[in-house]
Amino acid sequence: MEIYQRLKPLLFKFDAEKMHHFSQKSLRALRALPFGDDMLLRLGGYSDESLAQEILGLRFYNPIGLAAGFDKDAQYVKPLAGLGFGHLELGTITKIPQSGNPKPRLFRHESEESLQNAMGFNNLGSVAFATRLKKLYPFCIPLGINIGKNKEINEEDAALNYQKTLEDVLDIGDYYTFNLSSPNTPNLRDLQNEKFVDSLFTMARQKTQKPLFLKIAPDMDIDSALSVCAKALDSGASGIIATNTTTDTSLIANPKHGGISGAALCEKSREMFAALAKTLHKTHKSAILISVGGVANAKEAYSRIRLGASLVQVYTGLIYQGPSLCAKMSQELAALLKADGFDSIAQAVGADL
Repeated sequence: MEIYQRLKPLLFKFDAEKMHHFSQKSLRALRALPFGDDMLLRLGGYSDESLAQEILGLRFYNPIGLAAGFDKDAQYVKPLAGLGFGHLELGTITKIPQSGNPKPRLFRHESEESLQNAMGFNNLGSVAFATRLKKLYPFCIPLGINIGKNKEINEEDAALNYQKTLEDVLDIGDYYTFNLSSPNTPNLRDLQNEKFVDSLFTMARQKTQKPLFLKIAPDMDIDSALSVCAKALDSGASGIIATNTTTDTSLIANPKHGGISGAALCEKSREMFAALAKTLHKTHKSAILISVGGVANAKEAYSRIRLGASLVQVYTGLIYQGPSLCAKMSQELAALLKADGFDSIAQAVGADL
């Protein structure tokens, strides 16, 4: 048993948000030690050429990324890269700094290996984010930037709010994700409609030729989700990220408030992703699909890839499995590819469609 699993019962006795900040600072402190990078690579370092892909002009060393929410303000990019991720999605950021929702706002559901968060896009703002990330960019792995709406901005001004945030980070991201699907900003999910995504991606495509993604909620009915995704793709989006957290509290025995992630979300997220991929593979073959939601092991990641995901993302699994998760998943993914006779991960994408 690795050290993290031995320590986890103790760590989980403390407040979840405080432990989140502690883990971030611990990673940065480890990297500052002599041979710190070597120690991080021992945790996360695993390389196999069969896992590498060229997607939208970007080189991904493996298909496993870190989902938005872990590093909201680009403060821990280097140590997180040392854990072996193929890409990092930073944020969610907003134009105006905001403190987020009242605490407590992050909860563990240990028996379900899940989290519930009501963070509310707490971040230092896009200008501070850009200032920090400029010191690192360009980086050794692709960096995505997840963009959200300020809580106090009304729906009529939402498009401009997204635009101003995007303009602040145009020079420092490899791709951009528009987050219309967090359940923790009032009425944000109302923006998941064809009219808004059309205007949003038309605007964004005029600003940049870099890849653009829409991140959607798992709680939409499939027909609505398909129509919104299709409109986004027709209006300039490069792909879809599915899914965000769910508000379906029936998945948790003792729910709190906020969006649910982790193992409890896995089946719901997979089903939504599979339905989207099945149709979009026919109607928008060039769309890049990224699957997130309950991905915590190689078997689940491989199932999403075979369903049509070019990339997957993890978050809650990292909290429960520990810092060696990415290396373990990469090693097992390479073995799964070999067992099925695939020479590269790209050959497996959509194999079950």
